[in-house]
Amino acid sequence: MKTLYIVRHAKSSWNHPELQDEERPLMEKGKKRTRFIIDYLLQNGTSVDLIISSHAVRARETAKIIAHSLNYREDNIQISRNVYHGDEDSFYNLLYDLSENIGSVMVVGHNPAMTNFSNRFLRRKIDWLPTSAIVRVDFDTNAWTDIHKAGQKVVFYVTPKLLKEKKNRKGKNQVL
Repeated sequence: MKTLYIVRHAKSSWNHPELQDEERPLMEKGKKRTRFIIDYLLQNGTSVDLIISSHAVRARETAKIIAHSLNYREDNIQISRNVYHGDEDSFYNLLYDLSENIGSVMVVGHNPAMTNFSNRFLRRKIDWLPTSAIVRVDFDTNAWTDIHKAGQKVVFYVTPKLLKEKKNRKGKNQVL
């Protein structure tokens, strides 16, 4: 089995209009929202063999935050310009090039590409993958080159908003 995690970077800052798009950093709010995702990943025993990130600052920062929480070495994060400028074909090619020794990979990137790639697997299509959202897809194959024709299952699609709402509902139920 091969596992793919599709992650959109955390909410970024627009406070510095002089910065190039690739140079925009994360907002504190984005980092906070990513912690909801990290908690979910940890509760579900998530580990990854490889993290690939766009070269943009906001994606790299998101990848580092997640890597740290999953005990993945930050210096092992692979940076790819193809993720920033990517489309469905370039994402497949990125995955096809992976070693078969890698069982799970997390790709941290940007919209609209991350939404479009996620919709390739989601039954109920989405208009926009929110910041810090993550989609996990399992493929019934041992070869990355076969994922396009392998059986696949979306294990989860979570967003910070969904997790926050779930936490709030749970908290309210405990009070009653």
